[in-house]
Amino acid sequence: MTENKTSIELEPMLKLATEAARNGSCDIGLVANYGDTDETRFLLTPEACGLIISDGLNLCMEAGAGVDISFNDSAYKEYGVLIGTREEALRCPVVLSFAPLRAADIRKMNEGATLLCMMDITLFDPTVINALLERHITLGCLDNMYSHNDEPVFANIIDEIDGRAAIMYAQENLSYLGGGKGVLLSGVAGINPCEVLIIGEGTDASAAAAAAYNAGAIVTVMDNDVSALQAVRQTCGHHIQTILIHPRVLFNKIKTADVILLGTTTRPFEIPANLKGAIKDTAFVLNIRESHPSVSVPRTVAMAISNVLVNFFNEMRLKEDMYGMISTTEGVQSGIVTFGGKLVDKLVGSYLSMPSVDISVMLAGKN
Repeated sequence: MTENKTSIELEPMLKLATEAARNGSCDIGLVANYGDTDETRFLLTPEACGLIISDGLNLCMEAGAGVDISFNDSAYKEYGVLIGTREEALRCPVVLSFAPLRAADIRKMNEGATLLCMMDITLFDPTVINALLERHITLGCLDNMYSHNDEPVFANIIDEIDGRAAIMYAQENLSYLGGGKGVLLSGVAGINPCEVLIIGEGTDASAAAAAAYNAGAIVTVMDNDVSALQAVRQTCGHHIQTILIHPRVLFNKIKTADVILLGTTTRPFEIPANLKGAIKDTAFVLNIRESHPSVSVPRTVAMAISNVLVNFFNEMRLKEDMYGMISTTEGVQSGIVTFGGKLVDKLVGSYLSMPSVDISVMLAGKN
């Protein structure tokens, strides 16, 4: 009987990672989602961790952190990840968390370390920002970063999954088991398909439109900018109705829609109060931006994000560290919120009435 080749290759990795962690030199720490939130999404699969480790970096993960994506600790151990406490993961030079950390956890990080996460309302809390500044933590929001071809690749991944998962939500809620009237989006021979109305533009709207059409529904996308509708048509094809928001047309679409998905329109827009009464009692209405349907498919999120993070950390290693990554990559700079003990995100600074600094000026001063 031959031995498992994978185990033979990975056991030395595990030994090296364990030794590195004991010496306090693990490069990346993975922390679990907070148990008192609905967040389920995670950033790295075991296989992705193995690729990062084989490229020369060491990872330490909080015990049980992978449970939300249905991976146990042993799956990560097989790929060389050290399983430790939350405090051990937080002491790594680079810490990964899908949602931003709270102030108490930030204060457990090593001074001058880096936190990579996704942007959310947590970062508009002054206690969180002050903790980051006190510890001189570099905070990078992945979904605000751009790739080398100027695409917000992390944001696009989440938006696409949110859009497609929204249609999954819709079908479930229209079904009898989901508490709906018991219908299929697609209908059947002799019966009209359901009507899906999507108000908004961008990757999530296009993904939802494509998924709804592929499910057999009649799909309409509405926005208040023609160029945005042209982009939807180019992405989804001419079988998707693209209509400019107009009061009478909007009323006609709302009153017949079985599913209404609300996204972000080019210019601020809300359904007028006098039109809300036209929505059918049996219609399923969902605000994609507020509900984040991707939380229901966190393993898909982890697999998709992992593909990008493997390349991200490969590039970081080639540039020696996170500072080298930031100083030489404009797309990464665009996602930095705090750097060198200074707030460098103008939006966060404006909201909190705190002074912000241009990161390019800081980098120029250091070089």
